[in-house]
Amino acid sequence: MRRLSIALATAVVAISVAAPVASAAPVSKPAPPYSYKDCMKATKQKGESASYSKWHCDQLVKKGWVKPPKN
Repeated sequence: MRRLSIALATAVVAISVAAPVASAAPVSKPAPPYSYKDCMKATKQKGESASYSKWHCDQLVKKGWVKPPKN
């Protein structure tokens, strides 16, 4: 019984030490695959109004699915 508790304590310590190291690794975010222009074109083809298309594409920019428009 004592060996089991020592093994369990060792496992808990090992996991608690390894968890912060794993979460500290830098995460690279991939570039959005679609352009804003393509988004507007696709939403208009689906029958969305101009204002709703703009709102829809703006939401997709916030989520990271669409590149922001070039001004």
